[in-house]
Amino acid sequence: MTRTTPPRPHAVLDAFPELAAHSATATRLHPRPGRPTVHDSSVGGPLLWPAGEPWPHCDEDTHYADDPKRPEQVRRWRQLLDTAWRRTRRGEQLQLSDAERSELDGLDAAEPDESIEQPIAMLPVLQLYRRDVPGWLGPDGTDLFQTLWCPLDHDDLEYCPRLELRWRRAADVGAVTTTPPEPAVVSEQYLPEPCVLHPEQVREYQYSGLLPKELAERIRAWEQEPAAPPRRYQYDLSIAPGWKLGGFVSWHLTDPYPMDCTVCDEPMCLLLRIHGTEWDGGSGSWRPVEEDEQPGEFHSLEGPNSPTGIIIGRGYGLWVFYCPTSFDHPHRTAMQ
Repeated sequence: MTRTTPPRPHAVLDAFPELAAHSATATRLHPRPGRPTVHDSSVGGPLLWPAGEPWPHCDEDTHYADDPKRPEQVRRWRQLLDTAWRRTRRGEQLQLSDAERSELDGLDAAEPDESIEQPIAMLPVLQLYRRDVPGWLGPDGTDLFQTLWCPLDHDDLEYCPRLELRWRRAADVGAVTTTPPEPAVVSEQYLPEPCVLHPEQVREYQYSGLLPKELAERIRAWEQEPAAPPRRYQYDLSIAPGWKLGGFVSWHLTDPYPMDCTVCDEPMCLLLRIHGTEWDGGSGSWRPVEEDEQPGEFHSLEGPNSPTGIIIGRGYGLWVFYCPTSFDHPHRTAMQ
């Protein structure tokens, strides 16, 4: 099924034509639960990974977890709760059997701290085929982008996962790894549910704190004028929520700060945003029209607004940047 972002609740470009010079196209990825294969674009699905290429591991001494769990432990926990939510009527408390409660209690135990004192196999996070994604961002001659991460926190990365990015030509892969290693332990919020993608291009407008001062002040005054629905540039009109490729960054947590390449000092560009929710809990204006009142189509545990099971910080996003001079230069990340 396609996913279609509704028209914006206000025609901001009619009110401020000069915003056209501060606009960009972003690709909302719209991950939704599914059964992707190595030949699909996906979140949390299997990767088209060459059999002869070593699988990346994180052996940094900066990774840690407050409550490390085995991947199979987290999956079973989610499965039990999902089953219970599906038989619970709307408005009722979660209906659990005695056997389910007993098993959930057993699954709540954390692994010993020593479990993270070893190289941790990285987890597949995202796979994009160029054919599926308008607005492709990658080196010339590549048609496959893969993102993996260490599913633990890193105190040198704002307490976020460490990412590994790979671009390649799918035709060059040859024999494919069929049984990639799994990490011994994970932080539960970094274990993605397998999802297929429904990419859609949308128009975005620059974060208000980076607009010309006079324009930003006029927009703030416009927001305060009586209107139905209320005018909310930040939440409804400028930057799309959820997983996306390209577009603009929302600096709402820290205010903007320089994001320059560590090799050449070139200002970096947004590659990707990883996010736990697909739209905000306020007006919900970014919720795709196809998902209005269709609760049975999704996992009851996560719901359509949180399909991947991923949580960054306290519900923030993980923004991934690339150097426009060379994709070979190291990426950088920021939590916002």
